[in-house]
Amino acid sequence: MDLAGKVVVITGAAGGIGAALARRFATEGAATLVLADLDGDAAEAVAATIGESETRAVAVDVTDENQVAELVAEAEERYGRIDLFCANAGITTGAGLEASAETWARTWAVNVQSHISSARAVLPGMLERGEGYLLHTCSAAGLLTAVGDAPYAVTKHAAVSFAEWLSITYGAKGIKVSALCPQGVDTPMLQDGLAAGHIGAKVTAAGGAVLSPDEVAGSVVEGLAAERFLILPHPEVQKYYLHRATDTDRWLAGMRGLAASLETS
Repeated sequence: MDLAGKVVVITGAAGGIGAALARRFATEGAATLVLADLDGDAAEAVAATIGESETRAVAVDVTDENQVAELVAEAEERYGRIDLFCANAGITTGAGLEASAETWARTWAVNVQSHISSARAVLPGMLERGEGYLLHTCSAAGLLTAVGDAPYAVTKHAAVSFAEWLSITYGAKGIKVSALCPQGVDTPMLQDGLAAGHIGAKVTAAGGAVLSPDEVAGSVVEGLAAERFLILPHPEVQKYYLHRATDTDRWLAGMRGLAASLETS
């Protein structure tokens, strides 16, 4: 996808990867950016820093399907179409079996169900035009795992699976799908996890380079241009993914050893 002249919607756009995507898409010539976030004021602050594209900030709770549908309907009415929808909102928990039912439900709602809701809302218009692009932020945890965070690991795997399903089901109808799967990114999500002593955050930080959100956005632009399904800002994730598939027991043993070493550090 060439981003020049495109209408783009980004959820989770008030900071981190979402804000970086907005900034980079603007420099790539996107005509319009709709920045959606639960924190509408923070999304507005990001929008105010972007001068290259027409930018609009909207307060949206992505766990509310009606709000997601309204986000899509309003953007289509105002701008005539949505070329690229970035389902980027996500949360972590740092919890294992002790995670409550409410925590599981909230994580599923943000990390998976919001992707389903946005696809359900935006695909009819894209299919009618015979073209459109969905970018789902899934995390390397969706290809590997998230040590110490069961809800995050499970939901991110589901997010990758749903993106695959969308690509298989609608790829021949003009719909492009990419799953963004970064590993360590210097965002509040990672920094808050490290500050709280979450083992998963420690494993992520120790597992490879911690990239800036702007570096991830650069990888996204390259991945969209090549229309790759898997966008891997950390190249080593592909190697880990291959090891996991070809020698699962050895990969599991290595992950157990890494987790154990960091639990005692």
